[in-house]
Amino acid sequence: RTLQKSTSALPKSFCAQQQEDKLILAIVVYVKTVCCSLLPTRMNVGVAHSEVNPNTRVMNSRGIWLTYALGVGVLHIVLLSIPFFSVPVVWTLTNVIHNLGMYVFMHAVKGTPFETPDQGKARLLTHWEQLDGGVQFTSSRKFFTISPIILYFLASFYTKYNTTHFVINTVSLLSVLIPKLPQLHGVRILGINKY
Repeated sequence: RTLQKSTSALPKSFCAQQQEDKLILAIVVYVKTVCCSLLPTRMNVGVAHSEVNPNTRVMNSRGIWLTYALGVGVLHIVLLSIPFFSVPVVWTLTNVIHNLGMYVFMHAVKGTPFETPDQGKARLLTHWEQLDGGVQFTSSRKFFTISPIILYFLASFYTKYNTTHFVINTVSLLSVLIPKLPQLHGVRILGINKY
């Protein structure tokens, strides 16, 4: 009440001056933010990334699934360009090389290339176990589970279910599917890859 009385007791020109000052301040702040957003940004040296562990979200970033599929396609085309490989051999090699790479990068290599503030928790986990923070059945986990299965079906079809190729492709598929099971999250069979 006293504030209302004090402002009503002030002359009209003083209140108008305050409103004008607020408007000028708002315009200055707006112009400053617009002008600063147009200027090139500087790199913040020594400032950490916002993720505690970037490995947990890297497979959800833009274009990673397309890049992954294109990489498998390029591998297949490169193998097809080798003259002494038949089509069934190329499909089997594409499947085996893909699954070997997936096993190494997702299930064998542990830790993270980034310095993380998680007290070394990520140091003991594979990339698959770090993916999406360990949450099971996310879209990226489903994609990286289904993609070797689709490649397996394609390899089996184009090798015309030849027994030799079929056994090689099946063993290769199982080597990347079994470690993806939720029951094996954090499990090291026979102590392999424990440390």
